[in-house]
Amino acid sequence: MAPSTHTVTNQPPPLVGYDVFAADRALAEAVGRHVEPGLLDEVRGELSALGRAAGSAQVQEWGAQANENPPRLRTHDRYGHRVDEVEFHPAWHRLLGKGVSSGLTAAWTRPAGHVRRAAAFLMWTQVEAGTCCPLSMTHAAVPALRTDPELAAEWEPRLTSVVYEREPRPAHLKAGALFGMGMTEKQGGSDVRAGTTAARPLAEDGAYELTGHKWFCSAPMSDGFLVLAQAPGGLTCFLVPRVLPDGTRNVFLIQRLKDKLGNRSNASAEVEFDGTWARRVGEEGRGVRTVIEMVAATRLDCVLGSAGLMRQAVAQAVHHCGHREAFGGKLVDKPLMRNVLADLALESEAATTLALRLAAAYDDGGEQERALLRIAVPAAKYWVTKRCAPLTVEASECLGGNGYVEESGMPRLVRESPLNSIWEGAGNVQALDLLRALTREPEALDAYLREVAPARGADHRLDAAIKQLLTELADLAGMEARARRLAERLALVLQGALLVRFAPPEVADAFCASRLGGEWGATFGALPHTLNLAAVVDRARPAH
Repeated sequence: MAPSTHTVTNQPPPLVGYDVFAADRALAEAVGRHVEPGLLDEVRGELSALGRAAGSAQVQEWGAQANENPPRLRTHDRYGHRVDEVEFHPAWHRLLGKGVSSGLTAAWTRPAGHVRRAAAFLMWTQVEAGTCCPLSMTHAAVPALRTDPELAAEWEPRLTSVVYEREPRPAHLKAGALFGMGMTEKQGGSDVRAGTTAARPLAEDGAYELTGHKWFCSAPMSDGFLVLAQAPGGLTCFLVPRVLPDGTRNVFLIQRLKDKLGNRSNASAEVEFDGTWARRVGEEGRGVRTVIEMVAATRLDCVLGSAGLMRQAVAQAVHHCGHREAFGGKLVDKPLMRNVLADLALESEAATTLALRLAAAYDDGGEQERALLRIAVPAAKYWVTKRCAPLTVEASECLGGNGYVEESGMPRLVRESPLNSIWEGAGNVQALDLLRALTREPEALDAYLREVAPARGADHRLDAAIKQLLTELADLAGMEARARRLAERLALVLQGALLVRFAPPEVADAFCASRLGGEWGATFGALPHTLNLAAVVDRARPAH
């Protein structure tokens, strides 16, 4: 046997075999705040079970396999019949099935359903974000369908089911179903009112025939889709079933799958409708109003998805630096690296805390909570999703050259990181939506101010930031050009208020000093050295 040329040392072990939920203190504490005591043990047990699965070597391998084997479009069968099917790697189906069985589409039917689902969604994103798109679309379709009680009675039990059935069959023969969405078109993009897909009424009440295209159709293998089309009465929402009740395929022509930067395990398609049967959802001409709650739910999922990616990036960085030695000691103990890790951890905890607070507002359902969501969701979607890309890049740098290698998993996080900022309305769309809420719905700003009020007086930097924000809101000049700044400040002040109230003092102090007090640089790792950064990093350390 040839002698060994070297012995491998000083390489951190893989971050596997741990409970992703229990190891995330910010997430576990948020769940404890927002779930009533009588239900808390059940919810914690459920989330820890999913957390152990997410942290297992087997499930992480499924995530890698799904990412490395993207879906393939099969337009015709061997005999030349048009089938328009998307084929996925078995690992993708395993992950999607586990997500469904874990309640990631069942929030609307369970107590504390949105908080427990939000925590689960945040964890499952860390395994492989591609399967989260159909889970999100299916979850978010429920409030849109509820505008039509008859449709909701038919479809909601399937969409909120914990049974995953992948075979294309008539929906009434399936115990569980998934939904996709098709809103944007080539010429319109985010301006969905510019869509040209036409809907012609049929003799059957509520039935239409669609002709047109969709530039982005999410989850094209789903059982049904919510789409927008121009009916005689204006832009209207429609339900397009993939398979008709008699077992025949609806006309759903998949032209190609998008070749994307990240999110490669998930299929996004361009589709054509040519005499496609559809059922109207809501009133004619009220399409945007019908889907508005669906859009809000998917935007919150963008916040949760980004929070999950950030948490996994921070966990990997802290884990690596806790084991890797350089220049005479552990990297995590080096003052400059500790500063970087603490800064990353602050960003991650602030994102998680805000995301879970918004999920809790859905569970509450009260008038003030709904008003808060109207202003807080676009602000959070704007800010949290934009922080994801720089954080994942910096976290990869903590691993050095190892972080640039596919086997580390960090490049997959980096490629995924811009997605949630772009999907479901990019930055300008969120900022403009926020402006509409501020100018048209005064109760939204009132709910926001009520939310931050309990934190006033606890930190002078937060108090100053609230005062400055109110000054900016009072000045209507050039409001549209300042919309991004307002969105950023609204998100940061809300994060700061939540951390001051609920996070450990060292976390709140560091966040307020940097994000609100101006003691921060243009890159991560520029926190004041006088802060208790070691405690911040230790809090972010994944148990292993």
